Amino acid sequence: MVKLDESLLKKYAQVMVQYALNNGEGINKGDTVFLVGQECAKDLFMAIAKEIYLAGGNLITHYQPDNVQDKSLTRFLLQNGSDEQIGFFAKPYWQGIVEATDHILFIISEPDIHFLEGLPSSKISMMNSARAPYMKMREKKEQEGKLSWSLCLYGTQSMADEAGLSLEQYWDQIIEACYLREDDPVKKWKTVQKEIEDIKDKLDALGIEKLHIKGDDVDLQVQIGEHRKWLSGGGKNIPSFEIFTSPDWRGTNGSINFNQPLYYSGKRISGVSLTFENGIVVASSATENEDALKEMISQENADKVGEFSLTDKRHSRITNFMATTLYDENMGGAFGNTHIALGNAYKDTYQGDMSAVTDEQWTEMGYNSCPKVHTDIISTSNRTVTARLRNNTEVIIYKDGQFILD
Repeated sequence: MVKLDESLLKKYAQVMVQYALNNGEGINKGDTVFLVGQECAKDLFMAIAKEIYLAGGNLITHYQPDNVQDKSLTRFLLQNGSDEQIGFFAKPYWQGIVEATDHILFIISEPDIHFLEGLPSSKISMMNSARAPYMKMREKKEQEGKLSWSLCLYGTQSMADEAGLSLEQYWDQIIEACYLREDDPVKKWKTVQKEIEDIKDKLDALGIEKLHIKGDDVDLQVQIGEHRKWLSGGGKNIPSFEIFTSPDWRGTNGSINFNQPLYYSGKRISGVSLTFENGIVVASSATENEDALKEMISQENADKVGEFSLTDKRHSRITNFMATTLYDENMGGAFGNTHIALGNAYKDTYQGDMSAVTDEQWTEMGYNSCPKVHTDIISTSNRTVTARLRNNTEVIIYKDGQFILD
């Protein structure tokens, strides 16, 4: 087992508390943070908790036993519980959590990445669907500008094994990706964020109507839609180098293959291929766990695009597959990455006041609504992205893994 030294742990905690939360601004004195993590990540959990208190914040903890096959309560419930138990949702509790917190911080860590292996996808989907009201509560408060969230990663032997790395190599990717060897990683993150925001602002200024993504394994049209803006992580994920938007789902046409696996409901899905017609997935396949892919897409509105994203290789120090979406969707390497998410759209890509928009208006603008699913699928193969602008001109905006913008 690799343990971070105290200096790196403190820097990691400072990045999360002083930068990541509050959308890249860090928490304010008196803010309340809901901190979620498993036993295997205890040292980072404690370091973050202490950093929250040092910043004058308050803490609500959701500290969980490790999810490993022979001891996982989640697996036990799925194997032995009734449908009513699997679908149980304690609304007053979760409503209270959302009302009481200003920020939510998740430490992603899988002590056994295959702890749900062998269980029916339908039962896992039932359990995930039960949390949809919680996600809606969070989304509403976030739209009001009263809630922020962030994610970070704690490496385990199981995750390293899945990625084909030693645990030392796995942690080295985390340390490099999060700039933890910098003297002041918080300052470094703010500098990188400014550079990414400059790219984002140039994309907004172009007035893009539609994108054409073309490569050996992709020929896809994505309609951006009215009143959209591009976003960067802004602290919501650590690390985050992607620049993304939520397109008008109705204007997605063509085919795309993905050379990176994804994980859904505890299952690894590889070799994904999707074909869209007028925004809807009309053909899908996978070389591994295709049943899990089909189960995911069968959820209401999970057959539509909620996000389109590009990562510039010049910012990301992630060079290896990491077996977790948080890192894989931010991979740099030779060609950066393209990813789309099936399912729920990000409404903060709207240019105006989110809180003033009705559900009917979101629908009219082509924002996909799917609280049960938002699943990123990633490709690191080379591709060229051409934008058709509202003035009917075309310009290449992304090639060989980086943005090309004046």
